[in-house]
Amino acid sequence: MSRVGAGGFSRRAFLGVLGGASLGVAGCRATAEVAGQLLRSGARLPKPFTVPLPIPDVVRPVAPGRYEVTQRVAAAEILPGLRTEVWGYGGTFPGPTFELRRGEPVTVAVRNELPVPTSTHLHGGVTPPGSDGYPTDLVVPAGSALRPAHPGEVHHPLVKEYRYPVGQRAATLWYHDHRMDFTAPQVWRGLAGMALVRDDEEDALPLPRGERELPLMICDRAFEEDGSFHYPQPFDTPPTGHGPPPEHSANGGHGRHGPPGGWGKLGGDYMEGVEGDVILVNGAPWPVAEVTATRYRLRLLNASNARRFLLRLTPGGRFTQIGSDSGLLAAPVAHDAIPISPGERYDVVVDFSAYPVGTAVTLVNALADGPAGNVMRFVVTRRAPDDSAVPAVLSRPPRRVRPVTTRRFDFRATDGAWTINGQRYRPGVPLARPRLGTAEIWRLTGDFRHPVHVHLAHFQVLARNGRSPAATDAGWKDTVDVRPYEVVDVLARFDGHRGTYMLHCHNLEHEDMAMMADFEVI
Repeated sequence: MSRVGAGGFSRRAFLGVLGGASLGVAGCRATAEVAGQLLRSGARLPKPFTVPLPIPDVVRPVAPGRYEVTQRVAAAEILPGLRTEVWGYGGTFPGPTFELRRGEPVTVAVRNELPVPTSTHLHGGVTPPGSDGYPTDLVVPAGSALRPAHPGEVHHPLVKEYRYPVGQRAATLWYHDHRMDFTAPQVWRGLAGMALVRDDEEDALPLPRGERELPLMICDRAFEEDGSFHYPQPFDTPPTGHGPPPEHSANGGHGRHGPPGGWGKLGGDYMEGVEGDVILVNGAPWPVAEVTATRYRLRLLNASNARRFLLRLTPGGRFTQIGSDSGLLAAPVAHDAIPISPGERYDVVVDFSAYPVGTAVTLVNALADGPAGNVMRFVVTRRAPDDSAVPAVLSRPPRRVRPVTTRRFDFRATDGAWTINGQRYRPGVPLARPRLGTAEIWRLTGDFRHPVHVHLAHFQVLARNGRSPAATDAGWKDTVDVRPYEVVDVLARFDGHRGTYMLHCHNLEHEDMAMMADFEVI
């Protein structure tokens, strides 16, 4: 067990926060790059690259423009020979993939048959505020006697209908639980899936498609000896690590309105976040996929609670990035490695014709040693015709709009809590009121690694520490990795809808420990 140091950090995490000095120390390549405390499994783990890569089913509408999905408890064989209880959309982990089309609005009725309340957020969606998955807008199980625990909390008995206009460009989105105080453990248990928006602009491109387009939801987990998910807080009791003591909440529940404290293990050993020692792709441990010697489109999503990845291909190879969080780039960009923090997506093409037939091409994580240094493997099985291509011009993204103001949002530990601008989250109290149809520069700073996610507003990274952004910052995004003591300027556009939205750290333990804020689009 780690010792707890300044501000509630473990000693290992605190040393990482001190910045880049550790980067040059031999044997410490991962120390300043990780953003969570490792949780080790008790279960016997499979040998990597022995489990086939699963592809989640595509959910079918029950009527034109209408989908229905049930959140329920189910058993899944994640580790071979063991059963894991998951909380899943449709009873699966990941949940089914939604195939959406620009300009075709949909309604998704989410039915909650779990023993806990939920709130579903379409991450990256340009969504009306009532369907955005606000953390106190909850779907509660039938017969629930749960009383509201936070100001303005709303309960929908059993079912809530989420309405999505789908007026945005083609992009790789995902959906996940967003319940106040409980996002981290409920996503850890399985409440996440992918949603792909398509449009005519994308359809006109000769990109790989069909079986050569692979959605890859990458995350980490830890497992108990019996195969159940291992997490620092019990899943079936109130999370003492997720708020101040009961006497400080509005009604004896677990709110965030009192002084710091009462955070148990999550507030001490795991305050920096939780990382597992098993890497899953589409819910399978270190899977393997057979591919032909052709181009493949890989839609990469980091759905981890806290773990960051630096993805590389061995024995060598390049990623051709064609899209970012919020849609296609204007032109492709080649990378030898891709850093991806929780919540981020990268849309890339890999040309497997560059490898001889029989080659095992491994997707690795350069930020970890041991088993967590592997992600998955592709085996090139045969030659095949390939009429796909990556054109020099991909799209015409939205133009930059002149910003009307600059605001600063500082993410750091304050009085033992994760805060934004020194404040723990207060539902319904906005820190900013941008106007619909305008753009603003938001200056993001912090003391630790904070993947900052903005609801509704898509943005471009303008600068890091006053210099040009990284090549991997290209495109319109909704999540950006803010490194310790770094200044990141983003240009955010506020289009689509008026109402209350959120920005927060997408390290889910940080989010549950109050690192969220409201903003109101007026």
